[in-house]
Amino acid sequence: MSAPKTPAIAEELRGAGLRVTAARVALLETVRDGDHLGVEAIASGVRDRVGHISLQAVYDALHALTAAGLVRRIEPPGSSARFEGRVGDNHHHAVCRSCGTVADVDCAVGEAPCLHASDDHGFAIDEAEVIYWGLCPDCSSSRSS
Repeated sequence: MSAPKTPAIAEELRGAGLRVTAARVALLETVRDGDHLGVEAIASGVRDRVGHISLQAVYDALHALTAAGLVRRIEPPGSSARFEGRVGDNHHHAVCRSCGTVADVDCAVGEAPCLHASDDHGFAIDEAEVIYWGLCPDCSSSRSS
């Protein structure tokens, strides 16, 4: 565990009303150090930091951290859930149709323009998700070779 991050993460957990545990700190560090990680990769990263942790404990912690707004869950159609530490900024994602790579895409307009739906059907909309589909640079270049 890197010492400079741990106190700040502990404060974030407390601020979100969550108990501070070594596993939660390690999980949040793993998600933030990673890039749209799946549960297995997160579990592996947590184990590297703190030793054994069950997959169920990872799922439980991810659920708590997502509900607290410290982690964002994305689930592109046809893909398993992935998690990221970039939250609260209205960014979107590009997903490769071939290898499944996910990349962040900043909103082209700025602050939450897609939260103003043309017809909200009475919903109190608080989030919009845009997914751009295509081929990542590696898959695109391998197909043109």
